[in-house]
Amino acid sequence: MARVPEASGDGELVVLLDDEGRPVGAADKATVHTTDTPLHLAFSCHVVDRAGRVLVTRRALTKRTWPGVWTNSFCGHPGPGEDIVDAVHRRGRDELGLEVADVRPVLPDFRYRAVDASGVVENEVCPVFTATAAGVPRPAPGEVAEYRWVARADLALAVSSAPWAFSPWLVLQYADPRMHDAERAPSG
Repeated sequence: MARVPEASGDGELVVLLDDEGRPVGAADKATVHTTDTPLHLAFSCHVVDRAGRVLVTRRALTKRTWPGVWTNSFCGHPGPGEDIVDAVHRRGRDELGLEVADVRPVLPDFRYRAVDASGVVENEVCPVFTATAAGVPRPAPGEVAEYRWVARADLALAVSSAPWAFSPWLVLQYADPRMHDAERAPSG
């Protein structure tokens, strides 16, 4: 597993990208998410359980962007030189206290830009993964206010019926038919 370099602020470096998605440097995560956020590398993960339900989380009320909004299971940023699947495992443990297995790419080319009500911009190349829960979530309170296991069809209906109640990246991910194809595939 690649070592994640240290940084000032919260200690997390993000990989900066050019318009074609190629790495061009790194910056402290705490300084990147602003009203003029540069394009950088991230990921989203949708975790399912053995019953086929998907884990949705409500972002902590203290989060800088989209506080209190319902979203996918978890997101994160791989550090410079860190394998993205290793980052998914790391972030599952850090954010949800959850080990994940069978990590698979679903939307490897997902990219979005969204502006929060506070004016902070998310500007990410953000491959989307699915994974299987290998334990019980124990979320970090600074990351997750609450969570629910929901039937996939119920989540799809909720997202299409009330997109304003969810994170913009979840709404965009669910608009892609590949997301639904992945959800119909049997999980491990």
